[in-house]
Amino acid sequence: MIRVGLLGAGRIGRIHGGNVVANPRTRLVAVADAQAAAAESLAAATDSAVRSIDAILADPNIDAIVICTPTDMHADLIEAGVRAGKAVFCEKPVDLSSDRIRACLKTVDAAGKPLMIGFNRRFDPNFAEVKRRIEAGAVGKVELVTILSRDPSPPPAEYVARSGGLFRDMMIHDLDMARFLLGEDPVEVHAVGSAIVDPAIGKAGDVDTAAVLLKTASGRICQISCSRRATYGYDQRIEVHGSGGMVRAGNVHNTTVEVATAGGVLADPVQNFFLERYADAYRLELAAFVRAIDTGEAPSPSGLDGLKAQILADAATESCFSGQAVKV
Repeated sequence: MIRVGLLGAGRIGRIHGGNVVANPRTRLVAVADAQAAAAESLAAATDSAVRSIDAILADPNIDAIVICTPTDMHADLIEAGVRAGKAVFCEKPVDLSSDRIRACLKTVDAAGKPLMIGFNRRFDPNFAEVKRRIEAGAVGKVELVTILSRDPSPPPAEYVARSGGLFRDMMIHDLDMARFLLGEDPVEVHAVGSAIVDPAIGKAGDVDTAAVLLKTASGRICQISCSRRATYGYDQRIEVHGSGGMVRAGNVHNTTVEVATAGGVLADPVQNFFLERYADAYRLELAAFVRAIDTGEAPSPSGLDGLKAQILADAATESCFSGQAVKV
């Protein structure tokens, strides 16, 4: 049994905490959060104890920690966790600074403890099946990847101001997915963006509508379309075109029911929130983290995957605001 400490009892912490409890190989021992009420509520729901972060890190009987705190705490907690001899799962990103991530990964390497980063979309059953079919040769040589990622509504402007911007906050998932599907690291990034959904986002120095082109050394191309507004729900689609064909994964609807009449064919709306859309992905990524601990295999996505996605997000941000393509 792997004993787990959860750092952060907010929205995403509750998801991971529930998955730790549901996994037969793990036991949630303790929960820490700066908001006492949040920690107490989650601890009561999961039959665990409320402890401080320091107490969780100091407990030799806790084997692993799951970090769901604000971003500016991630790198410090990763370092503290591996130094304490614990396996670490951390929500994305490691940090908003690529240099800080590099320093953090040096500490992780020196400690020799596993680190997994929460790019949960790799574990979505639909997207994972697309990857499997690519590797099986279903589309031949990959040539063009298209990723569409649109939120149902924009976040508050005050959140945007501290988020690192759309490319580092929202699109970083899609940038990781681009690497996952392309099978190669991009070497060139060209981004454009506008603030046309919410003027307050523009005043905060960010964009809410963006498109990115990525190109690899061999010439493979990925195009990413992101928007902070989709009136029809949470829009998550991918398509991979290759020398032998095409494979794609569409949106997940509330039900598969369709009604066909003389007026047309009606389907239920797509799921409206990421916690619904990616519920299976969150469960499966926790299972992958547990499997890595059990087998001793290196977790994936790794800290290096986190760094590479951050580098692409930095390049996209630079390209958007400079109007120039950026070499990576």
